[in-house]
Amino acid sequence: MTAAPYPFTALVGMADLRLALLLNAVSPAVGGVLVRGEKGTAKSTAVRALAALLPGIDVVPGCRFSCDPAAPDPRCPDGPHEPGSGTLRPARMVELPVGASEDRLVGALDIERALSDGVKAFEPGLLADAHRGVLYVDEVNLLHDHLIDLLLDAAAMGASYVEREGVSVRHAARFLLVGTMNPEEGELRPQLLDRFGLTVEVAASRDTDERVEVVRRRLAYDEDPAAFAVRWADEEGTLRERVAAARALLPHVRLGDGALRQIAAVCAAFEVDGMRADIVTARTATALAAWAGRTEVTTEDVRQAALLSLPHRRRRAPFDAPGLDEDKLDEVLRESGGADDDPDPDPDPGDGPEGQEGPDGPDEGPGGPGGPGGGQPPQGAPEQAPPQTGPSVPEQRTGSDGPEAAGETPGANAAGPGGERAAVGAAEPFRTRRLDVPGLGEGAAGRRSRARTAHGRTTGARRPRGTLAKLHLSATVRAAAPHQRARGRQGPGLVVRRDDLREAVREGREGNLVLFVVDASGSMAARKRMSAVKGAVLSLLLDAYQRRDKVGLITFRGAEAALTLPPTSSVDAGAARLERLPTGGRTPLAAGLLKAREVLRIERLRDPSRRPLLVVVTDGRATGGPDPVARAGRAARLLADDGVASVVVDCESGPVRLGLAGGLARELRGTPVTLDELRADSMTALVRDVRTAPDTRTARTARKTWRAA
Repeated sequence: MTAAPYPFTALVGMADLRLALLLNAVSPAVGGVLVRGEKGTAKSTAVRALAALLPGIDVVPGCRFSCDPAAPDPRCPDGPHEPGSGTLRPARMVELPVGASEDRLVGALDIERALSDGVKAFEPGLLADAHRGVLYVDEVNLLHDHLIDLLLDAAAMGASYVEREGVSVRHAARFLLVGTMNPEEGELRPQLLDRFGLTVEVAASRDTDERVEVVRRRLAYDEDPAAFAVRWADEEGTLRERVAAARALLPHVRLGDGALRQIAAVCAAFEVDGMRADIVTARTATALAAWAGRTEVTTEDVRQAALLSLPHRRRRAPFDAPGLDEDKLDEVLRESGGADDDPDPDPDPGDGPEGQEGPDGPDEGPGGPGGPGGGQPPQGAPEQAPPQTGPSVPEQRTGSDGPEAAGETPGANAAGPGGERAAVGAAEPFRTRRLDVPGLGEGAAGRRSRARTAHGRTTGARRPRGTLAKLHLSATVRAAAPHQRARGRQGPGLVVRRDDLREAVREGREGNLVLFVVDASGSMAARKRMSAVKGAVLSLLLDAYQRRDKVGLITFRGAEAALTLPPTSSVDAGAARLERLPTGGRTPLAAGLLKAREVLRIERLRDPSRRPLLVVVTDGRATGGPDPVARAGRAARLLADDGVASVVVDCESGPVRLGLAGGLARELRGTPVTLDELRADSMTALVRDVRTAPDTRTARTARKTWRAA
């Protein structure tokens, strides 16, 4: 027996999150909500609790696609339906697992019956189940790219298309998209991010009383979910009635020209892309007015709508956390004038129709003070600043102007205790060349190295492994053709057996594990030099984010190497650790390489299909301990023998260069790349793939030079 869901009105705190969810319940046209926050902040609990507040919908009896009886879909696979009375049922909240298959999302078509019998035997997927309801994706930032593409298509067209070698099925798929994510595990693609109407940042409360109340209610729920739900039934009913009342009032809310001009001015001031932000902000402001029981949109409605709908849409530098400058927002609202006929310049957003309480029910309820929602949602600034998920690109950049830019300011580069120097800012990121792993992999879908994937260009055919996904039509026909007479074929139809089916083998791109090994020793500590190195690594991190890679960061200096960032999908975390990286001390290059080998060994056990790419950022020097160069050479050869693809980014600068990084690259059987060659707009040789260099006289000379150093 399924336990009763946690009541929405029993949530403590999280005022902005509750408000955003309720606004979508009032007006599904707002477009859903993305909930960002650290782990353990009840994001999923809040979203699942929303389902009980959604009004029911009328559906055509027996229709698997939830057609509206008042306006049935003329192309429904279960149709055609005649307009008429329907059956009332609760709106669905459908959960999309991160590891779902394509067929589970869009539905599956029986190819064998389609070819042999001409019958479209279609099994609906999650998109059909979510039609006219809510599609919820937990950890949406971990969703595979091919599923994201399908979601984007369905969200843009309001329909889902299933195509299998000329046989197609189409059905309506209009849903409210709700997602939760932990930014530490990576960011969303911009296209999908823009599809969420609102975004909310959540963090655990630091108030002792509030934390106590959270624990008290959760323990009571875990002990007896049914009894806990009964205790909050009255509050849930009151809130459900208020949602219905706001929905009924929504068509009568007036969005005046003054409010519309404010919305346009705010969106222009924050340089958002496209016009979707203006439309979503207008719909949100209208829903806020209906929620407060008013028929006019006020300036405060516009302000709160902007705080919810714009942070994830504004243009920002790489690795900036979403956010909105509220002082700038207030200034733009003042300059653009007030909303038309503003009935209350300082409204109380908690005053609903007929004196109802704020959006989370009464102020007091069972379980303790603060009421079922722990307080009223703010209509102005959020209760606390959103947590930063990564650093912004620092304002201080290196350049050629003035002595400070060149690191010549007295004391600017002075070493602290133990020879350690303070961290310097990174230079401006740039677009890098693509560095690939050689060969053909079978890892997670991405955009870096060649791999066999579910999507891409067709390169061959094979017998299906499990459920048939992509039919190779010509190979199937060739397999079935020799047996037609033996099978007693009569007429134009092709007699196809399951053994005849062939699936397409496709080649696309995979994501890799990009492990950075960064030299932070004293030889790299010159201010301008380290700033350029950090800028290069930051650029590679940005490239890894765009190519859907996992990243890790190892630094070495002094006497040891450290795993600064364990392999993760969050490149923001890597950028943050890089920004705080100090320099100084000796150069334990061997320790850095051996640490990389150990990390890759562990990751190979965790995810054997994800191929690694080692990026060593160094000037090639090795100091500290007995015979440091020989030990570094042995460590490099161990990595090469493991078959690890590698790139050595040569950070040596100045008129006289020793070419030590090139020698290290030969020991790794990798590719040396200078900082200039790393740039995509560089005029030097294009680095396409990581290939094993031939043991030419030049390679042997480079190795000898590095060892002699």
